[in-house]
Amino acid sequence: MAIAAVIKSALSSSSMIRKMFEEGLQLKKQHGAENVFDFSLGNPDIDPPEAFHALFVKLANEDEKGSHGYMPNAGYPHVREALAKKVCTEHNVKVDGSHIVMAAGAAGGLNAVFKTICNPGDEVIVSRPYFMEYKAYTANHGAKLIEVDARENFDLDLSAIGAAINEKTAAVIINSPNNPTGKIYSANDLASLASILKEHGKKTGRFPYLVSDEPYREIAYTCEVPPVLSCYPEAIVVNSYSKSLSLPGERIGFIAVSPDISEKEDLVNGLIYATRILGFVNAPALMQRIAGSLTDARVDVSIYAKRRDAFIKVLDETGIKYAAAEGAFYLFCKVPDSKDKTGDDKAFVEHLKRFLILGVPGSGFGKPGWLRFAYCVDEKIINASSSAFKKAMESWQ
Repeated sequence: MAIAAVIKSALSSSSMIRKMFEEGLQLKKQHGAENVFDFSLGNPDIDPPEAFHALFVKLANEDEKGSHGYMPNAGYPHVREALAKKVCTEHNVKVDGSHIVMAAGAAGGLNAVFKTICNPGDEVIVSRPYFMEYKAYTANHGAKLIEVDARENFDLDLSAIGAAINEKTAAVIINSPNNPTGKIYSANDLASLASILKEHGKKTGRFPYLVSDEPYREIAYTCEVPPVLSCYPEAIVVNSYSKSLSLPGERIGFIAVSPDISEKEDLVNGLIYATRILGFVNAPALMQRIAGSLTDARVDVSIYAKRRDAFIKVLDETGIKYAAAEGAFYLFCKVPDSKDKTGDDKAFVEHLKRFLILGVPGSGFGKPGWLRFAYCVDEKIINASSSAFKKAMESWQ
């Protein structure tokens, strides 16, 4: 018996990021890991902070009775209270644990949000380029992702977003620092976006939610990431510890809602219910306890800053243009011209593979003509890639 048509269709255009990652594994087997320059997957290689290791061992050794059992689906109350204090500081709001729902990573959190706020046929607006799994997350719950182009410098195009909003708009989703561009949206742009959403709500009676996906919030170089919960009443933040504590495999995150959000009780109860019926049931118990105790911990961001600068040096030497990365750990690069393949990101990525360099086509983020390199790899690999990049560019041009 055949699998569902929607899944079969999705498999034919599945994540280019994962595709390149899998190809990288094969190349490493053939040529040796030290000879492959794999910048495909945003998989942090920096170890979690020492405080994590110490607490992990401590909790494992204690192994208190009942510590592996169910807790309220929203998470441990004391953990929710601890994260509420973190959210108060980051977003300049006053919230308590009732505004927090623990999640199985940001992906689990976003799916719970869209399950809760979207009716069949609703729309969610996103600025392009964007993390492509947003399209699947919204489709999972009967909604459609509406893509609008960012400005040339990858700031939000507020006019385009305003033009796309209609009576079907359930939410606008933003991601700052952005994957794949590294852009941090300014406080002024967030305030303007909030004004657009408020004006639409006043006219139609439906105030779209502003959903902020923030796994890179604490990996910022040029400025602090502006608060979202304090700039718009109908705001929801989804965060995770995948990047800030280098724990992507542990699937731990949380959802935070604005203190001024309407119908708060229904919304939070909906998020809790969605967490349960989507099959997550609750966020991992051990990781909840760790997250609640390490609210001030994070990886050493200066390491990523050094890697960014090292990668920029390689790209400058080879003539590949890129967007200024203000946060996260990606460089979004313009595909260089060639005689017969101008702007062809997929062809350029295939060309780079011949020189054992792995990146992801911009098409995988809704932006053909560009490609993404992830620099969450050892600086030695970045520096060693310089010769391969130069050879690849000479051949391409």
